[in-house]
Amino acid sequence: MTRARWAADVGVAALVVVLGLVEVWLPLESAMGEGSQAVSTLGIVAFAALLSQRRARPWMALAALLVWPVLGLAQGGRLQLLFFGQLVPVLVLVYSLARHAQGRLRWVAPLCGIAFVTTGDLFLPLLQEPSELIFHWAAVLLAFLTGHALRVSQERATREAVRAHEANASARERAVVAVAEERARIARELHDIVAHSVGMIVVQAGAAEQVVEEDPEFARRALSTIRTTGSSALAEMRRLVAMLRTPEAGVDFAPQPGIAALPDLVASAGESGLEVSLTTRGGGRRLPRGVELTAYRVVQEALTNVRLHSAATRADVLVDVGGDALTVQVTDGGPALPDDSPPGHGLVGMRERVALYGGTVTAEPSETGFTVRAVLPLEQV
Repeated sequence: MTRARWAADVGVAALVVVLGLVEVWLPLESAMGEGSQAVSTLGIVAFAALLSQRRARPWMALAALLVWPVLGLAQGGRLQLLFFGQLVPVLVLVYSLARHAQGRLRWVAPLCGIAFVTTGDLFLPLLQEPSELIFHWAAVLLAFLTGHALRVSQERATREAVRAHEANASARERAVVAVAEERARIARELHDIVAHSVGMIVVQAGAAEQVVEEDPEFARRALSTIRTTGSSALAEMRRLVAMLRTPEAGVDFAPQPGIAALPDLVASAGESGLEVSLTTRGGGRRLPRGVELTAYRVVQEALTNVRLHSAATRADVLVDVGGDALTVQVTDGGPALPDDSPPGHGLVGMRERVALYGGTVTAEPSETGFTVRAVLPLEQV
């Protein structure tokens, strides 16, 4: 128990002593009977001393109810009857145990309090009026109900505070997860944009370097493609960065590419010298935007890998919109180029994208080259 609570309990006990002693020694009209003032003083102080343990040692505090019966037996029943020195401390004790005691003790307290006042009402001539019994019972029950109500209110407030704290912690955790997922998504977007565009630029630049003297016209077209690809990649990256900022007037929120943009992607790959055939089956069905973007990125990453890691001059792209799944397959004729560089993050990002929609990705050598196959489950939208 904290020092502040201990000081508060001692203060309550001291106040009980002061009120009781004033009632005995002033004396007040509420003091009745011919008992010894010294014995009353002893009873008041002893009861208050035990009452000071109302939160630290509640069972010891409950023993205070034995003080007056013991003194009464010792004095042969000759005791003063006190309102502030006897009844008020009993009410404070019942309230305190109902408010702070644990387990069964908080229910035992009112029963003991009622037993205490009932014993006095039955055996002390001055308290044998029915009105006295009713008043004492009502006062004890009121003290118990007040303590119990405050206890229930505090427990409810504590539960609400814990629930609010847990909800706040859960919200912070969800926010952290959302930020991490958004960062992963942005990383995938940047990788897809940069890897595709830079890969095409590298291929075009290499081809132009080899034929710049023999075929200036081809070199000019390659440089034009490099300029166009670089400008497109820069514009897409600017759009992505703009979406991360506070929306402002004039920011272009153009839709992300989908299956309808695949012919342009295939044509762009053809300009780099890679012949690509596109086959689409089951078209006309409306697909979720996220699934379409994922399919587009899978084809984009697979074609980028063909240009960077394969000597193939041709690739075949198949997009099959089935009843319950969208299948995307990119196959090249190989062979693979020797490459000692560490593996990139293209396939990892591809698998992460597809996994978000419950799909799978397989990437494995075929008879002559390499095949990337992604299957995305579909739901009717």
